[in-house]
Amino acid sequence: MRKKLQDKIARFTDAADIKAKGLYPYFRAIESGQNTEVLIAGKRVLMFGSNSYLGLTDHPYIKEAAKKAIDKYGTGCAGSRFLNGTLDIHIELESRLARYVHKEAAVLFSTGFQVNLGVLSCITGRNDYLILDEQDHASIIDGCRLSFSRVIKYAHNDMQDLQRKLSMLPQEAIKLIVIDGIFSMEGDIVQLPGIVALAKQYGANIMIDDAHSLGVIGHKGSGTASHFNLTAEVDLITGTFSKSLASLGGFAAGDHATIDYLKHQARSLMFSASMTPSAVASTIAALDIIEAEPERIAKLWDNTHYARALMQAEGFDLGLSASPILPIYIRDNDQTFLVTRKLMAMGIFVNPVVSPAVLPQDSLLRFSLMATHTFAQIEEAVEKIARAFKQAGVIAMKEDTRKSTVID
Repeated sequence: MRKKLQDKIARFTDAADIKAKGLYPYFRAIESGQNTEVLIAGKRVLMFGSNSYLGLTDHPYIKEAAKKAIDKYGTGCAGSRFLNGTLDIHIELESRLARYVHKEAAVLFSTGFQVNLGVLSCITGRNDYLILDEQDHASIIDGCRLSFSRVIKYAHNDMQDLQRKLSMLPQEAIKLIVIDGIFSMEGDIVQLPGIVALAKQYGANIMIDDAHSLGVIGHKGSGTASHFNLTAEVDLITGTFSKSLASLGGFAAGDHATIDYLKHQARSLMFSASMTPSAVASTIAALDIIEAEPERIAKLWDNTHYARALMQAEGFDLGLSASPILPIYIRDNDQTFLVTRKLMAMGIFVNPVVSPAVLPQDSLLRFSLMATHTFAQIEEAVEKIARAFKQAGVIAMKEDTRKSTVID
């Protein structure tokens, strides 16, 4: 038995193969805070690979809130929310989040990944259906794997395919459509109005993962449902604090009955240690800033428009992105790794996205903006990406003919 396990592990050579080519881009050690500039091996590097969309991870108000929480509560809760791990600030944050996303109640989880694991593994039953966009986040896919429900995928943002799939399902079954608000690699936004219309037609419910939408779209950054003015039509809103909210943890928000059900059924909540005091306090402080300073979101979008215009002028293929996540398609795994390495040598940090995360013909550089980037930093990055393309022999293709819309 031990030999079989060792044989299986020995067959995994993907990382070693990339390292042998001198192109390995993962686990790069950062020696500073997650700002627009970071230090790697003592060298200044412009950060365009972060999910800190509002640039709050090093904000002094948030850091001070975290320190005060440690002074008052210590470093951890030593138990789950279900037992001894509920602090008054957990309850305060749940109340704040419910108001923020315009739902009756919310419940906290220790990470965003655990939200989707916990909710999707228990929310539906053996004779029910979970309907996913094929580009949904890995946490949604893994949460569905833990469910006894049947999982059905439809083509990305394709309302005709979603309708075909829904029309085949029994009327009496629970049907939960589970979607990302902003898709994390492609940067496009879910076709929520179409999904709402189909959910009404076929008696389905809707759950949105707003991991990349909070702090980005909607009223004061409150997410996808708010952006489309469809909050009342969405049953569950989930999200994480590790992006715009500058912390670690996650939440689910919905009506009182659903949230109470999750508190007593979601295993990743009941059997996992609760959010640390510093993480909770950091999230509350981030909400304070987001609600008080809407100009941060406006600056994020100014940066997004500016970067997009520069990239379009260079002829980059940006797909259908409609958010601060700009996918620069290269469509070849090795060339994607090579450009990433060249950019790192030039002092630009971007993330390579290759198969199996995407299809080999869809490999890309994931370039993401922060509100705190300057136009000069964006100009430097785009100029160096164009230079790296030329050095690597990558042909910059014009953005494809599919409609691409950037929102304000």
